[in-house]
Amino acid sequence: MSAPSDITSWDAVSLSAAIKNREVSCVEVMSDFLERIERLNPAVNAIVSLRDESELLAEAKRCDDELGRGEHRGWMHGFPHAVKDLTDASGLPTTLGSPLFAGRVASADAQHIGRLRAAGAIFIGKTNVPEAGLGSHSYNRVFGTTLNPYDPSKSAGGSSGGAAAALRLNLVPVADGSDLMGSLRNPAAFCNVIGMRPTPGLVPNATSFTEEVSCNGPMARNVQDTAFLLDTLAGYHPRYPQSASAHPDDLRASLARDFAEVRVGWLGDFDGYLPTEAGLLELCEQALDSFTTIGCRVERILPRYDLDTLWHAWITLRQWLVAGKWAPVYKNPTAKNQLKPELVWEIESGRKLTGQDVYSASMQRAEWYQHVCTLFETFDYLVLPTAQVFPFDAALSWPTEIAGQSMDTYHRWMEIVVAGSMSGCPVINVPAGFNAEGLPMGLQIMAPRYAELDLLRVAHAYEQAAAWNLDELPVAASG
Repeated sequence: MSAPSDITSWDAVSLSAAIKNREVSCVEVMSDFLERIERLNPAVNAIVSLRDESELLAEAKRCDDELGRGEHRGWMHGFPHAVKDLTDASGLPTTLGSPLFAGRVASADAQHIGRLRAAGAIFIGKTNVPEAGLGSHSYNRVFGTTLNPYDPSKSAGGSSGGAAAALRLNLVPVADGSDLMGSLRNPAAFCNVIGMRPTPGLVPNATSFTEEVSCNGPMARNVQDTAFLLDTLAGYHPRYPQSASAHPDDLRASLARDFAEVRVGWLGDFDGYLPTEAGLLELCEQALDSFTTIGCRVERILPRYDLDTLWHAWITLRQWLVAGKWAPVYKNPTAKNQLKPELVWEIESGRKLTGQDVYSASMQRAEWYQHVCTLFETFDYLVLPTAQVFPFDAALSWPTEIAGQSMDTYHRWMEIVVAGSMSGCPVINVPAGFNAEGLPMGLQIMAPRYAELDLLRVAHAYEQAAAWNLDELPVAASG
């Protein structure tokens, strides 16, 4: 039995069927992916903490033996999978991109990662992240910087930057990620793949509060693969207090649907409130034609909510969350000196907050959600760009200005994702095309809470109308 030379380019659903039907062996799949990682990963630094090849091939052989006995774990049986390095996978390091945790090895799987293992995934290593997961640019002092497959001088985004770059270069079939402030969406846009932030709680998270602003979710090379991965990740777990009480619709169901007269609200740059790099808004507006192609009616809208209030509510909740999570480290003088400046700023800002500050921000978030619900009374979906800049110089820590406007924080340049994060609604990134320099950009599509299947269906229809975007592979992919 010999695998085709392009096995790593197969979509995940097709690869799954081929393995189950024993058209390719798990050993052949693992061998092909590891060979590709060895050849292409050094140029982008997407996968880190890669395990020993002989161990991985032995695990793949066990998967083949199971199939020989008629045992099939699930649709990811024998899949090589790299876990985001903010998340525990038993036996692998979880460094968070921080020198403080460079030697730490996880003793158990995070709950949603355990679901991937149960579905048959073989964990080969981790995907790179920014230190502490903060900032939409994946660089750290443990592993270095993840670079963009379309231009290795540019950023791959973050915090799921390693996952997005690995997907685009076909180093893994699918990838997991997490999203507080665009971490599933921004790198997907920068690397021309799919990244989906589900309704918080749909995929169980670690603590009650973070489940409402942070969530785990899927990334893939196409929408169907994204749906299959989300179906595996999602579902109730009794140990997680805000976990969704029931499994969602069957996310492996047909994604076909008629979108005639479906209404799409185009938020754009919020009528000039958000600065954008030259050419970005025009590119995204051209991409809206794909919604028209599938039958949607696209209308420009402007939320009647003070967006500066939304931003300050966001950074209040974020700083409170970060300060609480990192308080034990910050109180240790030796450890504190090893934290990156952006993290120290978040902690120190959070320590100054009062209970009233946090309560007010929570109420403002609730008001924003109510307003979004009002928008959904008129529109089926809301759409806006995924970022305010194209992939930028990887040597920079972050963009300090956009269109001549200075950014007052290290993450202000990603303000465009806050509307989705604060709404608690599911949001998916789909490709929007490329600028004159060949750098990709994406669109965010937002749907009402728990409308994941509807969101995947419109994203799938858009994808078919704009398929050339995903077919535009980086030169590095053929190296």
